[in-house]
Amino acid sequence: MWARVRKFPPSHVAPNSAWGRVLFVNEPFGSRVPGKRARDPRQVWIHTGSVDGNTGFLILRVVPRYTLTTESYPQHPALDVAVSHAALGAVARGEIDGLIRLHVPSPVVAFGAVDRVQPGYAQAIRAARANGFEAVERLAGGRAAVFHEQTLSFAWATPEEEPRDGIRERFELVAGIMVDAFERLGIDARIGELPGEYCPGKWSVNVGGRVKVMGVGQRLVRGAAHVGGVVVVDDGERIRDVLIPVYRALQLDWDPRTTGALADRAPGLDNEKVSNAIIAAMSRRFELVRGEMPTSVMEEAHGLIGEHLPRVA
Repeated sequence: MWARVRKFPPSHVAPNSAWGRVLFVNEPFGSRVPGKRARDPRQVWIHTGSVDGNTGFLILRVVPRYTLTTESYPQHPALDVAVSHAALGAVARGEIDGLIRLHVPSPVVAFGAVDRVQPGYAQAIRAARANGFEAVERLAGGRAAVFHEQTLSFAWATPEEEPRDGIRERFELVAGIMVDAFERLGIDARIGELPGEYCPGKWSVNVGGRVKVMGVGQRLVRGAAHVGGVVVVDDGERIRDVLIPVYRALQLDWDPRTTGALADRAPGLDNEKVSNAIIAAMSRRFELVRGEMPTSVMEEAHGLIGEHLPRVA
């Protein structure tokens, strides 16, 4: 793990916002000094001695390191989710370190586990295809969500000893990253579920309390967690137009007026500008290293494509 470090004299403890250089630390994640409660679970407090009854500490804040990839996979509509599936497994097995993907997806409607058991599932798939979208079965939880060429897909695979313990923290972190990025683009971004929004979620991000522009879900396995979702950059109408017949088939009540895009509120935004803003926001929280998807992950992903294709005609 990586940590930002500042050494404090025994006479005082400085605010957590004051950081020094970055160096490698082998201290246990979240360890605490006896009798002291760390202000953040990502802190390590190391005793450095006492002077006149005052205790000094070396306080370290853990900065996780992740490989960042921006590769897209238009070869097959289900390859994108299969890559996320394979990456999650590789991280869980310790074969690769944590990984973040941010890329432009192909046009798909990604159905959740609850959607798949609905009587109208086959009809919903046909409706998606009739509107120019392929159907896939998503890795994370939630209801049917839409991806197309004017959206950004993100997937974060992170090693976790106890994945369930960090569910809320990961949701908060991702939603906070998106709000940070969008606000720096001049967007009034807010966290929270809108009444009647599509693929509803507590950690959705909306613009001005009116339209949803980011949705997120999680998938947990032993030893790792996947956090994935979509950011709508432009062409929110296309999402609305396909979801009206899809949600009708699934008998889901929703308000089509909750669909929208970042570019509706800030004209001139495109995938590149929004992607750069998101990466900058991530870099304020993580150590990011640009890289490519390992060959072993891609090979496994091709074998997982069938698991993410609809089982109905």
